[in-house]
Amino acid sequence: MAESLRIFVAGPAAWNLLVFLDHLPEPVPQMMAARHSYPTLGGTSAGKALNLRHLGAEVTLRTVLGADAPSGLIRSALESAGVSLIIEEDADGRAEQHLNLMDSAGQRLSIYLHGSQLGPDGPRHDSASVAAMQAADAVIIDLADASRPLLRTARELGLPIWCDLHDYDGVNPFHAEFADAADYLFLSADRMPEPEVFMQQRINAGARLVVCTHGADGATALDGDGGWHQVEAEPISALVDSNGAGDAFLAGFLVSYLRSGLVGDALRSGARQGAATVQSPALAPLPI
Repeated sequence: MAESLRIFVAGPAAWNLLVFLDHLPEPVPQMMAARHSYPTLGGTSAGKALNLRHLGAEVTLRTVLGADAPSGLIRSALESAGVSLIIEEDADGRAEQHLNLMDSAGQRLSIYLHGSQLGPDGPRHDSASVAAMQAADAVIIDLADASRPLLRTARELGLPIWCDLHDYDGVNPFHAEFADAADYLFLSADRMPEPEVFMQQRINAGARLVVCTHGADGATALDGDGGWHQVEAEPISALVDSNGAGDAFLAGFLVSYLRSGLVGDALRSGARQGAATVQSPALAPLPI
């Protein structure tokens, strides 16, 4: 059996309430009946960590949690999946929490009930995080202010950085530092007017690889040699929960790419992992 990959992830883990509706609400006073609802683990970094574990990687997740009950639920869910945790203290002592309204097509309205941020003393476990980054085969730094110190450290150390820009529009200043630092860059085409132009710009700026997902239209990638690659979306039998699809795609891509170095194979693996995840009620296919 091949030696397990070691992946370091820095970014949000959250406790979410998912509410499934026939359609998202219009901005008018109204009453709606949910088809069903349930609380569950959320957060982009938690989604990546669970999918990487599902694919056999050893994962260390550095995230921000509090001392409240949702923080305990997050910690328990991640540790039971075999994720090693480095936990920083939330400024308010609370877990990040979202209310996600989901329609039948998988579209989401996400309402932040509490956004996590580092406490007044800043990160306390940077030495542990830096050691974990240096020992890892890949370093994923997700969008969050609490992740910026590690993003800068990883760049100073010359570590290859993977970043997920999600639905970046190309101008939001919040994303700029992550886009500039990433060697391996992922984004969704949802809000990017000309994704191919942006992808070429990032390669010209020094990125090794840029991958753009297009929902039902699959995904494209541009490598450092100027080669374009494309994959169709994997068919699914039923959409259960679209949360975490992009995180699953990145995890599937990363594991395949580190093992084979082949962009085409990695795109297909990402598409398969994403399809499996949206047919599961969790952030990764079950069981972990």
